[in-house]
Amino acid sequence: MDATKEHNLKTNKTLYEAMMDQNDDEVIRICRGIAKGALHTLTIHGDTVLHVAIYQKQTKLALRLLDMVPPSDNYKLTWTNHGGNTVLHETGTNNKTVPVAEEILRRAPMLLDMTNREGETALFYAARHGKTKPYMFLHDEFCKGIDGQDLTDLLRRDDRFTMLHLAVLSRNYRVAYDIAVNHNDLIPEKDAEGMTALQLLSIIQPEIKPKSSFKRFMFKLVQSDPNPPRYIIHDIKRLKKEKYASEWALKLAVLLIEKDNSWKMTESWTENRGSRFRDYKAEQKTITTLEGSHDLNADTPLLLATRFDSTDIVKEILRMYPQAVEHVDKEGHSVLHLAILHRRIEIIDIVENMKFPLERLRGKLDKNYNTLLHMVGYKEDHLKEDIRHPAKELKDDQLLYKRVEKLTTTLDKSTRNAEQKTPLQVFYEANEQLRTEAKDWMVENATNCSIVAVLIATVAFTSAYQVPGGPDDFGHPKLKDKSMFVLFTLADAISLSTALTSVIVFLNIATSPFHFKDFESHLFEKQLLGLILLITSVAMMMVAFAATLVLTISNKGKWSDLTLYVVSFFPVLVFMYSYLSYYMDMIVNSFRELKKMIGQTVIWFRKIWEYKPQSTHPIDGLGYSRSRSPV
Repeated sequence: MDATKEHNLKTNKTLYEAMMDQNDDEVIRICRGIAKGALHTLTIHGDTVLHVAIYQKQTKLALRLLDMVPPSDNYKLTWTNHGGNTVLHETGTNNKTVPVAEEILRRAPMLLDMTNREGETALFYAARHGKTKPYMFLHDEFCKGIDGQDLTDLLRRDDRFTMLHLAVLSRNYRVAYDIAVNHNDLIPEKDAEGMTALQLLSIIQPEIKPKSSFKRFMFKLVQSDPNPPRYIIHDIKRLKKEKYASEWALKLAVLLIEKDNSWKMTESWTENRGSRFRDYKAEQKTITTLEGSHDLNADTPLLLATRFDSTDIVKEILRMYPQAVEHVDKEGHSVLHLAILHRRIEIIDIVENMKFPLERLRGKLDKNYNTLLHMVGYKEDHLKEDIRHPAKELKDDQLLYKRVEKLTTTLDKSTRNAEQKTPLQVFYEANEQLRTEAKDWMVENATNCSIVAVLIATVAFTSAYQVPGGPDDFGHPKLKDKSMFVLFTLADAISLSTALTSVIVFLNIATSPFHFKDFESHLFEKQLLGLILLITSVAMMMVAFAATLVLTISNKGKWSDLTLYVVSFFPVLVFMYSYLSYYMDMIVNSFRELKKMIGQTVIWFRKIWEYKPQSTHPIDGLGYSRSRSPV
């Protein structure tokens, strides 16, 4: 017995290695010497040789192994591994084994409705793995074999997950769309956690429309393709696949939003709100976060999409059902409450442009009597990981507070929540530690930049007295008639003046009292000004350095001079990229506000230009002419 086991282990080792090396001839030779042949158990999980060949996408080998199975042994194709998967199940794991599935079903059609230990048919298995070609083939075979019978049990797993749920989770939106079209009764079905397919789609954040302008431009240049040719560059392949996925994600989202009526279900604005004059001290509640005990399946798809930043889903829902904007969750949070809590600025923009719904949402309170302004003081913990430094985080929160303040009513500014706190109190208490961190960061940053600026000023000041080429016998620079010398002088002077000015700005920052209003009004702008001056100083110092090199060692060759310029300015580019990236949002916001102001100014002037005074005479208002005499 031991000798037999040892022999089987050696055989399995040799056979497994041959399959890993894709040595088909060796695999066939070994299988012919085994009693079970292609159905020999190879792995510790009960997979046969045919199972493994199919899973490894070795289509030719799998067909050759099937030829080794005599017609009288076709029933043995129903053998399963320890997970209950038949060889037909394994064809659903990749797109290259459809011919193998055809041959298997020709030999053993009973495999079509066999399920594994989780209650999955081969069709279900293909949908779970997100493989389009085997799913399409098996679905056609299902429709032929079932002959109009009810597929309900075959489209659901034992744990209540449907085929549509798992296709959405596998991110194969093409398969999910086909399932939703052919089996629309699955659309309102809920999984084991009480989630519909639309709710799951809202959570997984499908990229329907790329947020990057560069990516949107690239999408216009390439054709969508789920299986691009091998000879195409890897990045182009990825773009083709991503465009294909985004197109089908949009189709799926539109279909699910249209057919899924779960958006109609929402909590009441007033349910369990209690009295506004009760004793709040006995009830100290705070915002329930995602990391806490919040029940996600109780939220509508709109609220879930807001929580998980699926902006495109929010747009589509509000486009089809604008009345869904009034959804609230069990905590009484509206879509605006959640957008502010999770800092979903784009979603705030969408709701803000819906003028009438905004009027209905602006004064709403949640069940802890938090207004929209209160929500600015709260923040999910995971958002802090996206912020590069505390000063910018505090500045962004202050800008958001000012923006929300314009949206809310005057009463909201003094409304107290269940903890008897006004919005401003909540904001200050929540951001006190952040203010301290921002203060330390800005002082340290200002100190370090001041040291750099002083060093640059010292170098620039020294360079002014040690000009390139040296002085002549009369103390005048020898190279003063050269055009590059003028450039050197100007660059050195600008470098010195901007460096000293930046020192003054950074000292002003370091000695600031760092009140909350200071961060909102001028501190961040001063730091940006100081950095711009410092970058200018470094840039001018590099210009002076390049001019000196050209004056002293240039051989009047264009390529050599160009090389000198590139080498000289490289540190400037690195410096600018390292620091200005922190402030890009503020620069972009500044341009955005400027654009809005210009647009409003244009509208104002257009109204003045098109204004036509109308008569206020009472007779004119009745449509009579002034010249007409009354009867």
